[in-house]
Amino acid sequence: MSPDPSGIRARLETVRERTLSLIAPLEWPVLRKQQIPILSPMVWDLGHIGNFEETWLLGELTGAPPLAQGYAEMFDPARNPRPTREALPLPDRATLFDYLGRVRERVLAAGNGAGPRDAAGRLSRLLAGGFVHELVAEHEEQHQETILQALQACADPPYRPALRRPTPPGRPVDPPGAVEGMVRIPAGPFVMGTDRPGFAYDNERRAHERELPDYWIDAAPATHADYLAFLDAGGYRERRWWSEAGWAWREETGAEAPLYWRHHGGRWLRRRFGDEGEPPPREPVMHVSYWEAQAFARWAGKRLPTEPEWEKAALWDPAADRPRLYPWGDEPPTPERANLDQLAFGPAEVGAYPAGVSAYGVHGMAGDAWEWTASDFAAYPGFEAFPYREYSEVFFGPEYKVLRGGSWATRPAVARGTFRNWDYPIRRQIFTGIRCARDG
Repeated sequence: MSPDPSGIRARLETVRERTLSLIAPLEWPVLRKQQIPILSPMVWDLGHIGNFEETWLLGELTGAPPLAQGYAEMFDPARNPRPTREALPLPDRATLFDYLGRVRERVLAAGNGAGPRDAAGRLSRLLAGGFVHELVAEHEEQHQETILQALQACADPPYRPALRRPTPPGRPVDPPGAVEGMVRIPAGPFVMGTDRPGFAYDNERRAHERELPDYWIDAAPATHADYLAFLDAGGYRERRWWSEAGWAWREETGAEAPLYWRHHGGRWLRRRFGDEGEPPPREPVMHVSYWEAQAFARWAGKRLPTEPEWEKAALWDPAADRPRLYPWGDEPPTPERANLDQLAFGPAEVGAYPAGVSAYGVHGMAGDAWEWTASDFAAYPGFEAFPYREYSEVFFGPEYKVLRGGSWATRPAVARGTFRNWDYPIRRQIFTGIRCARDG
């Protein structure tokens, strides 16, 4: 079934409105500058968003020729590693926004129909249920989060968002049966991944049964207060808490605290979007690498959860004997259930979303901060790359660790429970935190 053209228009326009809102307060030099080597200049992200839309909704569907010569090469992430992108001949403001506008105009004029060719039913599959249009929309939403990472990396001028939404206050986190802040997840099978109708990336499929022994998982993510205790105990100086690779990273980088933290006047200060202050004790800690998360967990007498452990605790409903779409159920995210959708511009205090707890009583498994898992990024049984290998398949292997749950900067559509993020264990610019587990 082909999607409704009016629904396509509304979805794409809503996403673009948010992108433009995020960059509205910024002068062109800030957009053009590469803040740190592992993040693109925001101009490159914007051009890539437009070129991805052109590639899939014009070139792939209709066979239309390129609207701008050389853009497919310039905005190809495989051809241009991140540290090289600032040196590219990126378009000026007028040229860039004219390109984005022309792409969108052609897309809306083309509607949802495919061109005359449909080799092996590929185009029909792309169009089925609006798959390719949602692919483009979620791609832009994921780059919104990348743009927010670049804005966080920008120390000057301070970022002042055009839209903002407050978060509710935190509450005590004490689920029934919890012991020392941890919830027991009983042994048994559960279904991981998805085969449900609707959009999902290839790496989320297929649904398959997994069997786990019993284990314990933190009822809430680690807070600033928890992490400050690790710092005060000399966690960054104690070799015993770190893996061999983690200690090598710490020595190479000289890291002494999470990214964007500094010690001044006898206290730790945290910078967020150019403003500096003491870390609020009940907020989830953010901007930690996998190696820091692993060392913290060992110091706490715990470990990081595996990806299956994380997903069972978040999505499995033992009473219904089936997975949920989200930790709280099958209903879509709302501001009462999770801190998603970017407008908080930071995590809420733990316990702020009691309506969003999982069936096991675990808090905060959607939004606020991504959570490192101990698992390498790998294919599920029955994996099939679609619509292109470069989204997932080329990244499978031990170089990347899986992160789950989304952050405050994740849009609700991207934050479905089965969504899988992945990155190098050294990465800290992402909005990621820590949740620990231990054996039963």
